[in-house]
Amino acid sequence: MELLEYNLGTTVRAFSTMRGEGSGNYGGFNITHYCGDTPEHITECRKKLCGHLGIEENRLILPRQTHGSNICCIDEGFMHLQPQEQQKALEGIDAVITAQPCTCIGVSTADCTPVLMYDSRQGVIAAVHAGWRGTVEHIVWKCITAMKEEHGCMPADIKAVIAPCISQEAFEVGNEVYEAFKEKGFPMERIANLYPTKDGAMKWHIDLRETNRLQLLAGGIPDGNIQVSGACTYGEHERFFSARRLGIESGRIFNGIMLL
Repeated sequence: MELLEYNLGTTVRAFSTMRGEGSGNYGGFNITHYCGDTPEHITECRKKLCGHLGIEENRLILPRQTHGSNICCIDEGFMHLQPQEQQKALEGIDAVITAQPCTCIGVSTADCTPVLMYDSRQGVIAAVHAGWRGTVEHIVWKCITAMKEEHGCMPADIKAVIAPCISQEAFEVGNEVYEAFKEKGFPMERIANLYPTKDGAMKWHIDLRETNRLQLLAGGIPDGNIQVSGACTYGEHERFFSARRLGIESGRIFNGIMLL
């Protein structure tokens, strides 16, 4: 198990998992339970990660994402739910927030944009899965708003990481995707460019990294508090899972964050 770790402070741990040693579409490490991997491999990897983090397995929280903009706040009441009730509460969730210590929350990605946030003053963390649909629905901005409303967070105190995702050069989209961003008022001159295809046609490419960075700024997070990984999941598919390279029946990166 290999982790790409981010420095957000001494009282928090933030990381992205990597494919690890192993053949096939699920590599050596995958904990996402709805991408076609075997239950045995998922269980093994979950145990390995929890052992490495020093937490109980019920303290590893991973929602079932649907490329939407729904958010779940993990509180003490949630932790006392039965496993099946927790699973139900995490259905259709693409962002998770908590102030619970020793609880690792996270989101799965394989080209989409993961965003991890930490407010050291209030002791609050968040993990966001921002696919293009969630990005169009301003999920990052909505998560910042939820952190303010639920926990009294001030954006100036929040630090954020945009973890590995697909680069603009690799993220070719159809005209309908371009129009979806345009209709929601995104600055297309900053986030979209035309690139030639192999047959010479021109196709739109969207910069999901920059689009979500702009949402962090719009939410009030200072530019100096934002870290952006330059790793492209598509280009570095031997290190990170990429659905565009491997197909949807493949492993996922787990982008986790935990209060120590």
